[in-house]
Amino acid sequence: MSSRFALCPATAADLPFARDLTRSSMLRYYICNDLLWLDEAFDVAWAGRENLLICQDHQVLGFVSLSRDLRALYIRELHMLEAWRGQGAGAWTLAQVLLMAAREHLGLLRLTVFKGNPAQRLYERQGLRVVGEDECFWRMERSSFVGPGEACRLS
Repeated sequence: MSSRFALCPATAADLPFARDLTRSSMLRYYICNDLLWLDEAFDVAWAGRENLLICQDHQVLGFVSLSRDLRALYIRELHMLEAWRGQGAGAWTLAQVLLMAAREHLGLLRLTVFKGNPAQRLYERQGLRVVGEDECFWRMERSSFVGPGEACRLS
């Protein structure tokens, strides 16, 4: 994985970027699944999460939004600008989040993904497996245990 990427803390000033990127990336899934997108709901969720920008040098490529409970680190949002999809930044981000979960002694990394979202293939390549489903989502997870050889590959 490339070290050319970095995770930088997001601020309140980054909220419009994150909201707009999420809406533009996910609106078609909301429409197909007869769900209602609400900017206000995104804003409330943003305020209660750890939000990190995915950067290269001084350029923002996307963001990841995280929450935790006693057992797991949850990826609530992971979105890349279209020009950066397929360039390795998403896989790098997943690896970094997995290392965060391991360092925090949280046993699982979890996320949900819309059924039909091609990002599911990326998650599967990173070791996440489908463990359940809702009407329009797959629930995915993997153990955050990082073995000796895997730690070298992920960092």
